[in-house]
Amino acid sequence: MNVQTDPGMIMKCVAYKHGVSLGDVTIEDISEVLKHQDAFVWLGLREADTELLLKIQEEFGLHELAIEDACAAHQRPKIEEYGDSLFMVLHTAVLTDDSVEFGETHIFAGRRFVVTVRHGASHDHRKIRQRCEAMPHQLAKGPGFVLYAIMDFIVDGYIPVIDGLQKRFEALELAIFENRPSRQTMEDLYELKRELLLLKGAIMPVIDICNELMRFHGLIVPKEVQVYFRDIADHIKRVDQAIDGMREMLISAMHVHLTFETVRQNEVVKRLAGWGAILAIPTMVFSWYGMNFKHMPELDWQYSYPAVVGGVIVGSVLLYFRLKWTGWL
Repeated sequence: MNVQTDPGMIMKCVAYKHGVSLGDVTIEDISEVLKHQDAFVWLGLREADTELLLKIQEEFGLHELAIEDACAAHQRPKIEEYGDSLFMVLHTAVLTDDSVEFGETHIFAGRRFVVTVRHGASHDHRKIRQRCEAMPHQLAKGPGFVLYAIMDFIVDGYIPVIDGLQKRFEALELAIFENRPSRQTMEDLYELKRELLLLKGAIMPVIDICNELMRFHGLIVPKEVQVYFRDIADHIKRVDQAIDGMREMLISAMHVHLTFETVRQNEVVKRLAGWGAILAIPTMVFSWYGMNFKHMPELDWQYSYPAVVGGVIVGSVLLYFRLKWTGWL
């Protein structure tokens, strides 16, 4: 099958034997390389299209359902077995400008190959390859160790995301306790909560995947490699605990924010009520003298006007200081 593919989709394709690189290989030469005993191929793809995936399916003998899932970049984290190969989906998370971007890494693993297909936000896999090639005694264990290295790299990528979200939360918490509650602060709290929920949904299935790899699929993941997945599961549990702790603090912060907002509104109401009470004094007096009764003794007294005005001012000032002393103004 000869197809024209975008070379930008093929990140790296290398053959290994006994933990040592045999050099880069083309897609068309993969089947020839796999004829060599104890050799396996590690192929990395990014945003691969249907034509390229169909070519990969032909070279590695992959199941059509797994290829169909790999074409669609909206899969849940999972592990599925198709004959003598595995298909896994892991969600990746990258912190960009204090916001979290999510992506997916699809992994095909067999006794003689590992194929990764990255979609969306993810870190470059060159560090994984360099790390594995620096440990030929581990790389000699085959695709199982490569699979561990890829999963470990993805899980380690969650740590800086958690740290970034923690810094965002601390900034929002500081804004709340500085008595600056605002609509934007509440929106940022909800956005942070949404990202935490998405991150939790990305990591939790990884524990089940690790448990399955520790107990089954011994032909792909040798027994001496299975123990490494326990370490990944431990990392996931620590990340999950950090997420749960932050979510609890986040909910508390939202309650505090609402409480401060209620207190602020009550302060405004108290001030308005205080000024309303002060204005009630001249309103009552002036309305009284505005009734236009014919016989009002005060109207004939020459000091009526200054006496009424002075009484209103004195009463208003006394009430003002009284309310000020009680904290209403």
